[in-house]
Amino acid sequence: MTYLKYIQYFYLFAAGFFIYQGFINLNSEEESPWMMFFFAAMAIFMFFFRRKFMKKMNNQDKK
Repeated sequence: MTYLKYIQYFYLFAAGFFIYQGFINLNSEEESPWMMFFFAAMAIFMFFFRRKFMKKMNNQDKK
């Protein structure tokens, strides 16, 4: 299960991608960038949630 501690960094990569797409679409009248910024915020939230959950599970295993 060592891959689970690396999966959380995928969310940071996804957040960076969504922020980049949001700024690209910021000046575009065809697409709204706010959905991309929302996805980026959710990805950052998931990163911190998964990190906290993994620390909690590691501490439980040590007890």
